Amino acid sequence: MPYVFTNGIRIAYDRFGRGERVLMIMGSAAAGRVWTMHQTPALGEAGYQAITFDNRGIPPSDVPAGKYSLADMVADTRGVIEALALAPCRIVGASLGALIAQELMISSPQLVRCAVLIATKARSDAFRNAQSKAEQALAESGITLPSDYHAAMAAMQALSPATLNDDGTIPLWLDTFRFSPSGDVGGGQVWIDTNQDRRSALRDVAVPCRVIAFEHDLITPPHLAAEVADAIPDCDFVEIPACGHFGYLEHPDEVNAAIIEFLDKS
Repeated sequence: MPYVFTNGIRIAYDRFGRGERVLMIMGSAAAGRVWTMHQTPALGEAGYQAITFDNRGIPPSDVPAGKYSLADMVADTRGVIEALALAPCRIVGASLGALIAQELMISSPQLVRCAVLIATKARSDAFRNAQSKAEQALAESGITLPSDYHAAMAAMQALSPATLNDDGTIPLWLDTFRFSPSGDVGGGQVWIDTNQDRRSALRDVAVPCRVIAFEHDLITPPHLAAEVADAIPDCDFVEIPACGHFGYLEHPDEVNAAIIEFLDKS
């Protein structure tokens, strides 16, 4: 796997397909290869080259010690764009990846041609703020939860009721969460402050955007995602029903269609 050296660390990346390039930014504690399950094949078939990478804290990218900031993640992504000469580039970001994309459009608009922001927000409401503090408190405690408990809680937060209630598929999801890397992998990302209100700053974003929200998303619910679309002047909003925070894995065909339709016109 090739690497980019930027911002004092090594970032692993990969390319899929040929054509106009699209940078894919994954969310918290997840590898860039998650995109390869459904999104990169669809983009390749549509005539795009998808570029994925592993954020700091996710091997084989470097895992620096300590607490990471959103500014760290944005600087890393800026370095990938500049090192690979992608600017101005199309960006697709999910969850934390969407927040990174938003900050890039605010601080370095010359790097971004357009952006699809999946499962995103511009601020945290009271409950989402409590979620973040709870995750940080758990990390601070040093307690390692049993894998079965971690799997059940992760599934409950990330998946839709339809998936949780499907006895045929939920065991596979639970196994996926159970055997996902844990411990220090992505641990520094827990400390990233995602609770600041960025609605005012987003009003200055000048590139076309699309927000994709998921009906049953408990982490970045549709009402918070809609605030992003309302704040960015040239931004539309697509809500996909019957899926949770991992809607791009639960209903990939609908998500891929929404991504590609937007990229084709932007």
